[in-house]
Amino acid sequence: MGTNRRTFLKTAGVAGVLAVAGFGEPAEAAEPSPKAGGAPGAMARDLTLCTLRREGGFGLGVRTSKGVLDVAAAAKGRKLLVPATTDEAVRGAGLDGLRLLIAEAEAGKKSALIPEAQVRFGPALTRPEKILLMGLNYRKHIAEVKAPMPTSPTFFSKYTNTLNYHGGTVPLPVKVATKFDYEAELVVVVGKRMREVSAAAALDSVWGYCTGNDFTARDLQTKTSQWMLGKTPDGFAPLGPWLVGADRVGDPQNLKIECRVNGQVRQSSNTSDMIYSCAELLAYASQHMTLEAGDILFTGTPEGVIFGKPADQQVWLKPGDKIETEIEKTGRLDFELGSWGA
Repeated sequence: MGTNRRTFLKTAGVAGVLAVAGFGEPAEAAEPSPKAGGAPGAMARDLTLCTLRREGGFGLGVRTSKGVLDVAAAAKGRKLLVPATTDEAVRGAGLDGLRLLIAEAEAGKKSALIPEAQVRFGPALTRPEKILLMGLNYRKHIAEVKAPMPTSPTFFSKYTNTLNYHGGTVPLPVKVATKFDYEAELVVVVGKRMREVSAAAALDSVWGYCTGNDFTARDLQTKTSQWMLGKTPDGFAPLGPWLVGADRVGDPQNLKIECRVNGQVRQSSNTSDMIYSCAELLAYASQHMTLEAGDILFTGTPEGVIFGKPADQQVWLKPGDKIETEIEKTGRLDFELGSWGA
């Protein structure tokens, strides 16, 4: 690996990880737009956003009735302040300009519209400051793994190297692990700073939600009392394809959630089975740390994981398997499995 590539991988965050995982040549992550001002804390919670993956890095897409709006292409050559990425949009940057472009697209200006089938998606968010995850948060999942009922939320974390996307490949580190497992999860996206908020007020600070999968190497997870190694290999947090505003989702505690492997349903449940609601998780976390706009929280997985089956029925995932994770109102996330270095 040459010096330039090593330097890139140390500085480019998720874009570098995509290259290491075999997702194509490294693409420099888009820098925040210096002109994309906006009211701090402003939230456009009635929109559906996505990350566009391109050779030059990541861009912002908006789902419209006419197709996916390429915001950068629509704003090119115009003195218009717009967000450059989903991360900026969630933080309230350039929303007036964004609204104008969306209105133009809906009115029939199609030059910057991409058919959904042709979109190359990136991770729904690319630069979250925090990636928090909740363990053991579905009643039936706790029963299947024979764990005690938690008396408080159990949080752990992933890092930006794990971020992956719809249509991507999770590179399995087969030299160090063999017990690979899926975990379908609803992901909450924070829209404004949260510190010591109540559960009653917590959802007011949520920008929206997306579909995620807390992909896991169980043999690494259980190797020590800390779960980090099993949770943080490159590409182990597929996220997307859509980032759906809270106004479009409504109640996050009544959403169907499923995971399928090679077309076979493995998990099928509802977020109503959560022990701690999204609001309760956010409130609890905010008592211990300040949550910032763009932070994301995986809220736990339902029953049906391989880890919860009797030992003689555990058939672990392998390269070539195709995973579909689908959550009502936030969409279907597809990815396949490959091998590290392949």
